[in-house]
Amino acid sequence: MFGKRFTYFATCAPGVEPLLHEEVRQLGLGRPEQQVGGVRFEGTMPEAWRANLWLRTAVRVLRREARFECPSESAVDEGVGSVDWSAFIEPTGTLWVDAQTKDSVLDHSRYLQQRVKDVIVDQVRAADGTRPSVDRDTADVRVHLHLYRDRATLSVDTSGASLHRRGWRNSQGRAPLAETLAAACVLRSGWDRRGPLLDPFCGTGTLLVEGAMIAAGMAPGLSRERFGFETWRDHDAAGWASLRDEARDKIRIPRKLRLVGHDIAPDRLEETRGHLDGLGFTELGDLEVADARAFAPRAGWNGTVVSNLPYGERVGDRVEELHGDFGAQLKALTGYRVALLTGSSRLAGLLRLSRAERHRILNGGIECQLVTAEL
Repeated sequence: MFGKRFTYFATCAPGVEPLLHEEVRQLGLGRPEQQVGGVRFEGTMPEAWRANLWLRTAVRVLRREARFECPSESAVDEGVGSVDWSAFIEPTGTLWVDAQTKDSVLDHSRYLQQRVKDVIVDQVRAADGTRPSVDRDTADVRVHLHLYRDRATLSVDTSGASLHRRGWRNSQGRAPLAETLAAACVLRSGWDRRGPLLDPFCGTGTLLVEGAMIAAGMAPGLSRERFGFETWRDHDAAGWASLRDEARDKIRIPRKLRLVGHDIAPDRLEETRGHLDGLGFTELGDLEVADARAFAPRAGWNGTVVSNLPYGERVGDRVEELHGDFGAQLKALTGYRVALLTGSSRLAGLLRLSRAERHRILNGGIECQLVTAEL
């Protein structure tokens, strides 16, 4: 079973696909192919374990179970019924189905969810009369149906909860940046993982924590309680435990690394400190209550500034002034790299950074711009 090869699709936020493709390639996963919304690859089930454990920018890793023409309800029944669901779910287990449809005869996603669920439940119940139940939040098995132009792709979710839920966070803050997007910002910045990493709007420390994990070679999934595949009936618990132990052995915390975090809210900095402490990065943090509009780090550090700038409801009418003032502070620096996530193209322009590149990223439904530059 564990030598059998499958087709997988690692999903990500729009705009992050090139970074995820490079991650998949570096992880050595088979035949990676960048597509809209993620990266397709091939491999065995243990390689799906590695993808879940190590991919920093992926949101989910889906394993394809069937593809079929689907112009009718009976085609749904036949296609879904062709999969042996007893390999995934106990009769007393829990199930959730997500469905998407576009440009197809069957154009109601809620109806498709119900139909797929019914087929799976009926198949499992036929064995001994026991019926799996539905659980949206903590399902043992999550199933995805993607229907486009009457062609269906049926997948099981190997991840379970979204991969941005690393397990290290003990507080959310007012508007936390998803860990997967934070990792994308750090990776896109060009940081060398040796010079100082600075965040003048650090909030609860998401960017600093993700940067520290990258520098330490710490797998982002090590702190998670559970992945989706761990509840499958054919799961190899011993093999998975061995892979986790191997990942722990690879951690090397760079003791000379400096993580510089500023924020105007003292309680946010305490939350940042708690997050760094929880992962063993206590000695790396240099945290200070400070206003980013007075940001003036040490000359000659050759550091990298990575930050999620406040925008929208968090700062109200002051957002434009804030971007302009902070951009003026940055232009006084030399020898630094920057990667700044802003709420729009207009706000990105207010930074007025010369020779800057802009990268479109969708952050929680907001069309953002990641601005990168060398100062």
